[in-house]
Amino acid sequence: MATHMTNDLIHDIFSGEPNLTTTERAVSVAIGLGMAAAAAQPRPNKFLSLAALVVGVGLALRGATGHCAMKAAAQRL
Repeated sequence: MATHMTNDLIHDIFSGEPNLTTTERAVSVAIGLGMAAAAAQPRPNKFLSLAALVVGVGLALRGATGHCAMKAAAQRL
């Protein structure tokens, strides 16, 4: 059962029907790339840089694919 849930989660994150508007996609890409670029700068706190990089890449991926798993999950409720 855990494997099935994991597969569903992976499917929801990396595939699925686009559910974002063009504006949401553009904003996600712009903010995501900005965060990832800012995270690449040397900083004293490596954890915060890594967290900003992960979030930035996630937002850029969300915008590039046009699919948001969180929005899809919220629409199912």
